Amino acid sequence: MNVVVVGGGYGGIAVARALDDVADVTLVEPRETFVHNVAALRAAVDPEWTEKIFIRYDGLLSRGRVVRDRAARVSATEVELAGGARLAADFVVLATGSTAPFPAKIEPGERDRFAGTRDTLMRASHVLLLGAGAIGLEFAGEIKAAWPDKAVTVIDRGPEVVGGRFPEEFRAGLREQLSALNVRLHLGTSLRTLPEPAPGSLRPFTVTTGDGNVIAADLWYPCFGTEVRTDYLDPGLVTARQPDGRLAVAPRLTVTGHETVFAVGDVTAVPELKMARAAGQHAEVVAANIRSLIAGEPARAEYAAAPDGIVLPLGPAGGMSYSPDLGVVGAEMTAQFKSTFYLEHYLEMLGAAIRS
Repeated sequence: MNVVVVGGGYGGIAVARALDDVADVTLVEPRETFVHNVAALRAAVDPEWTEKIFIRYDGLLSRGRVVRDRAARVSATEVELAGGARLAADFVVLATGSTAPFPAKIEPGERDRFAGTRDTLMRASHVLLLGAGAIGLEFAGEIKAAWPDKAVTVIDRGPEVVGGRFPEEFRAGLREQLSALNVRLHLGTSLRTLPEPAPGSLRPFTVTTGDGNVIAADLWYPCFGTEVRTDYLDPGLVTARQPDGRLAVAPRLTVTGHETVFAVGDVTAVPELKMARAAGQHAEVVAANIRSLIAGEPARAEYAAAPDGIVLPLGPAGGMSYSPDLGVVGAEMTAQFKSTFYLEHYLEMLGAAIRS
């Protein structure tokens, strides 16, 4: 049976590989390579990581194929590609993920931006980051680890760092480490107007916060604005799309109203933090259900929303983590968790050589 997986991110590659032995799998992905976005902010400051986060799809499937194209229209039985080809599908898996401003996530064609970004960061005297969520704080930590004397300021309209259901001990540890790094936090306020230069361009500017603080910097990055793209859905599927673009799914991760269309990862409306780990867990459920259906058996695997948990590094030696099982974990263990950004797992999944 034909399984078409739309999107070659964390969830998409896991589903495609898990079904390669029982179905004719086609993975549709416009990028040349898988992008290990989990390590993208480290790659923005460390040239040793720049090439590591791009992994070819060549070794992912032994029977199936990867088609480098973008889905233009998706129905329950067919995927029409931007290039004009039409792929018949017995099962469709929607795994198109989410987008965020560079360098947190990398769009097709942005691979060559890293060298320029490092050069710009190196030459900047004061970097302003808008957003005190996981992206903004992790980026601040990476910048300060690479250039300890560089001024970094983080602004967020929220009253606290990092949204989510986390204990105060976790946030207190983050604030303490950020203070030790001399990262300046302005919380509970926003800018009256965005900086005039384009994000990522080196040029002096002055901005004023809502509470009247004037900040002079010469480089800024937005660290917010995650979006999903589901405009490829045909009328039969679009009814599942929520106001934010995400897709309503049943516990078996079928798109609402459909028994052979599944969704995994950030594109789902599952009420949980959007993490690569969750996308992989979604993939296990979807793969199990499709295998059952191919075998003529009922699909019984179900997914329950994961409780909030996070591993948030602040450079190679810092950060805080939390999970309901482990509780709050400090800098040393967080640094160990993210020492390789789980790269070895994705190299193995993609059939690539383990790199030193």
